[in-house]
Amino acid sequence: MIVAWFSGGATSTIACKIALETLSDVQLVYIETGSHHEDAMRYLKDCEAWFGREIRIIRSTRYSSVDDVIVKRRFLNGPAGALCTSELKRMVREQFERENNVTGHVWGFDSDAKERNRAKRMEDKYPSVKHYFPLIEKCLTKKDCLSIIQDAGILLPAMYRLGYSNANCVGCVKGGMAYWNKIRKDFPEVFERMAKREREIGRSCLRKHYLDELPPDAGKHEAPLVADCGSVGEGCEIELSRYFYSRD
Repeated sequence: MIVAWFSGGATSTIACKIALETLSDVQLVYIETGSHHEDAMRYLKDCEAWFGREIRIIRSTRYSSVDDVIVKRRFLNGPAGALCTSELKRMVREQFERENNVTGHVWGFDSDAKERNRAKRMEDKYPSVKHYFPLIEKCLTKKDCLSIIQDAGILLPAMYRLGYSNANCVGCVKGGMAYWNKIRKDFPEVFERMAKREREIGRSCLRKHYLDELPPDAGKHEAPLVADCGSVGEGCEIELSRYFYSRD
């Protein structure tokens, strides 16, 4: 079985579409974290109709959401990674691999130079299975993927339409100051919950401020950026140590 990992974002969507058209024995799989925007399921169903294939949904049996991981493990993030990534995505993916005869993975890394480097590190980290990077092979950018989806008549995920760079969980612990200021505006209940968790744990998900002390104009003023957690979190884990020290 070749697994095409559907993350609910633009690049994984087009990678899955290409995989279905060019490969055999492909299973589409989505890992539910319990913390995605409620529009994520609408988008998944629209993509299923476009693909003409069902997307299998799997999730952690230990944790119900990112907040559940934070409360039970009392950890937000750090240079070595984020526990929500490993517990809700990587470990779920590894269990799926153990229970199924997975011979290959289809990833949504695009043709940007940084994404090409992430793809190479993925191959180096997991050399025992075949890796497919259809967007890189076809020189497709994220912008290209967004255009293809819109041309297909599919409404983009709500997080993109709200101005976020990725369709990650709402309130990603890897976000910087501009990201969290936008979350404060768009999802005040998520902001307040994370600010409360920080104080309970005694550590902030930011480098310079606790969220309840974050100046409302802090951070870069372009579209809020946050590392893409991706289909199963691996891309996020590969990049996080570098990203953790550069968030503004």
